[in-house]
Order: sequence, then C-alpha cells, then structure tokens
Amino acid sequence: MEIKPSGIRKFFDIAAEMDDVISLGVGEPDFQTPWHIRQAGIKSLQDGKTKYTSNRGIMELRKAVSDYMKEQISCEYDPATEVLISVGGSEAIDGAVRAIVGRGDEVLIVEPSFVCYEPIVKLAGGVPVIISTKAENEFRLTANELKSHITDRTKLLILPYPGNPTGAIMEQKDLEDIAEVLRETDIAVISDEIYSELTYTGQKHVSIASLDGMQERTVVINGFSKTYSMTGWRLGFACGPAPILQQMTKIHQFAIMSAPTTSQYAAIEALKNGRPDIEAMVEEYDMRRRLIVDGFNALGLDCFEPKGAFYAFPSIKSTGLSSEEFCERLLYSKKVAIVPGNAFGESGEGHVRASYCYSVNHIKEALHRIGEFLEEIKNEDKG
Repeated sequence: MEIKPSGIRKFFDIAAEMDDVISLGVGEPDFQTPWHIRQAGIKSLQDGKTKYTSNRGIMELRKAVSDYMKEQISCEYDPATEVLISVGGSEAIDGAVRAIVGRGDEVLIVEPSFVCYEPIVKLAGGVPVIISTKAENEFRLTANELKSHITDRTKLLILPYPGNPTGAIMEQKDLEDIAEVLRETDIAVISDEIYSELTYTGQKHVSIASLDGMQERTVVINGFSKTYSMTGWRLGFACGPAPILQQMTKIHQFAIMSAPTTSQYAAIEALKNGRPDIEAMVEEYDMRRRLIVDGFNALGLDCFEPKGAFYAFPSIKSTGLSSEEFCERLLYSKKVAIVPGNAFGESGEGHVRASYCYSVNHIKEALHRIGEFLEEIKNEDKG
C-alpha cells in the first residue's frame, strides 16, 4: 500500500536541521498549557493516580465531556455509552473510520484538509473520494459538490471544519444544505471539530450533529490539543451513536488500552475551569490572524479571510512557482518554513499554509523575509 509521508513534517524536519529558521509551519500553539491544568496533572501524580483507567476513559472526564457538548453544540451524549476518550483527535478519527468503513466502501474527503484522512481510509480498506473545495467559495463544501460525488458505494463523509489548512468554516445555512442531502441517504459523518473553539468575527461554531436527524449518524471528534494548548498531553475524545462508539471502544481496547491517566485528570480541570484561558488565547489569535492576512495581502499574495483555526492559506499563483517550489526556495534562501498547499491534497496546489499560532514578532519577521523573497523573484523575471 502506497502511503505518502506527511508533507507538513517534511518541511518541519528540514527546518529543524537549519539555524535561524523562522517557522510558521506546524500547527502547535506557542502558549504553555495553563498552569492550573498542569497542576491538576501534577496533583494526580502526587496522589498516586498512575494506573490504567477504564478503556473508555475516567467517568468523571466523560461526564465533563458530555456536559461540554451539551453546552457548546446542544447535543446530549450518554457518558457511559456515547463518549470515548482517545489518544489525541487522530486516534479517534482512525477508530471511527475503522468502525464504520468496510473494504471497498467509498469515503468522501473534503480537501484541502488535514493530512491524515486519506491514509487512514486506505488503511481501513476504504476508497478515498476527494471533494475539492474552492477559494471562491471560501473553501466551504456546497450541497452540489457533495451530491455530485455520492454513489451507491458511499459510506462516509469526513467533514473537517473549522478547516486545516484553510481556516474555513461552515455556517448554519451551509450545514443545513449538506444535511438535507445526507438525510436522503444512509451516509455516516465524521465531523472533525478539533478547532471548534477557535472561531473569529463573531462566528460561533455550529456542529452538523446539532441539526435535525444528524446526531444519530454523526461521530464528533474533538480534543484538548488546540483549545487548551495541550498538544503533548495527547488527549482527544469522540462522541456519537452508541453502536459506533461500542465498535470504536473495541478497537481502542486492543490497539491502545486507555488514554494517558495524567492527561485525563488534567483534562477534567480544563473542561471545568478553562473557559477564561480559551477566551484569552482566541483574542490573541484573532489579533495575529488580522496581522498575517493583512501582511500577505499587502505583499500581493491574495489571502481570503480565515474565520476559524489558526492558519492562513494565501495564493502564490502570481509568482509562477508551484507550492513546493515556493516553499523550498523560501526555506533555503530566507530560512522561513511554511507548508506547500498540495500537502493537504492536490486542490491545495497554488497555495501555501502559514500558521499564526506564533508570536507577533515571529510573524512580522517571517512576513519581512517573504517580502524580500518576492522581490528577488521579481528581479529574476526582469533579468
């Protein structure tokens, strides 16, 4: 089976071997995990809570997740049967795909999107079917695009909003149109909502699971990495119909056993008392978002306004370079690391992804160097 290595890690690994590189490449918050959350993890160790937990996760945490989902997306989940604590969101995605998809089943994947979906579908024996979204639609999935890709073999739709790498969101009306199409089918949905708390311009995240008739066919994936800056704690969760969660739990039992105990206790604190931390981080991200989008547009790299996550996805078509050429030359000539858009699917070609979960000074210096690089390209053309 041919599975390509991650295009994100490729450029990150090259940059790690170089000195004085400014990286906007990896989607990892520059904030530390809030201290009160770290303290909860430390206290669990001091109290000797170092054993395996239930396969599904600590019941107190599952109840906290259930409360959170009811508050945030107005969906009620039974913590005993409809919530699973996973090792990051990626494990939950893998488990959900393997629980739903049989050999030869077609899985609709919206692109550009996170790099793991297509390989996971292939590992499960499924057939990835790519739906390429467009910049002129702000990279939203339209009902017509969805309809045109459905066949009698379609089993699953992976819906990744707010989006990585584009920062795109789906509003209520967008999702209603998608739900109307799906209600006429038996297609299940995996809604990857890992960036659900990171939305801007007054846009509150809407989950497709909250729409009429959709909760019973949707597995919602979320976690703590982005929302609480807990990437290294490796903790996520899945909420969905009990029959699917039962199968996911079996896979989790045999492949993982249980999520890290210390991380689970820290996550309880995050869900119960972390709202002020989220608000502070979102405010900072929003300021950086406006800085980087304005910066790219001022440099002549057309950048639509991302309303979620922490990525900008400017077009570099005006340079005449491919995404890979642009990023490689920028890295070696100006020591700025960003990710080529085609790392997220062929529909990302002609764009690059720059993360703004870095400091203001970091972003400003990167934009300055990119400006110098663009001037060098112009002078080459004149020569």
